[in-house]
Amino acid sequence: MIEFKEVDYIHPNGAKALDRINLIIKKNTINAIVGSNGAGKTTLARHINGLLKATSGEVIVDGKNTKKCSVAELSKKVGMVFQNSNNQLFADTVKNEILFGLNNFKFEENFVRERFEWAMKFFDLEKYSDTSPLKLSGGEKKRLCLASVLAWDPEVIILDEPTVGQDELQKNKILSFINELNQQNKTIIIISHDIEFLWNLRPNTIVMSDGEIIKIDSAANIFSNSNIIENANLIKPQIVKIWKELDINADIPIKIDQISKIIMKRG
Repeated sequence: MIEFKEVDYIHPNGAKALDRINLIIKKNTINAIVGSNGAGKTTLARHINGLLKATSGEVIVDGKNTKKCSVAELSKKVGMVFQNSNNQLFADTVKNEILFGLNNFKFEENFVRERFEWAMKFFDLEKYSDTSPLKLSGGEKKRLCLASVLAWDPEVIILDEPTVGQDELQKNKILSFINELNQQNKTIIIISHDIEFLWNLRPNTIVMSDGEIIKIDSAANIFSNSNIIENANLIKPQIVKIWKELDINADIPIKIDQISKIIMKRG
């Protein structure tokens, strides 16, 4: 379990980025953090893997206060894929990028080999094995970042804008993989502006604005609530807009083709 207790964070320049954050993220759940740019989403997430330490209050990860843990200690448990791939990639080849974490954590040779081969294949990076990460496209770099973190199989996975630069095929692959990870008792935390992607995922949704949490609820309730959408500068999913136009008193479907079937039945 991850718990924030009255957490404030003030940047070195004096700007307050988090204001009295109280939050519990349960194990084996899929969670999304949404809000406009500057809302504090990434700042909050970086407290979970220890990259940032609370100015006041406590962040507890699996029973341990992050102020008393090193980033290296937390990283084995909490893997984070950053929004800007160029800030994460540093190795000379794709192969060495993925192997770095596996070797750094001193896993057994068989585990390293199996996880490396899995990551290369799943994220369609095999043909780039000896290529410099700097030569990859934006979407390929994002896949490499995902592969390099997920390769060591952390218990908590933080994905900062995972769908940026990805086509529909890769988005669907990431969607399926997140659900698969959740079935393996992983805790997933996604920071995203891709509301359509989150709608299909249906995570527990944490809404932030100006460094505060303004609402925690299901994705269905959040994204269909006009007041929350407006206050957090979010955009309603297309399916929600269509459903409201139809004025049907029932739960909003997940997929657009479900709406098509309903329209056909109504004539």
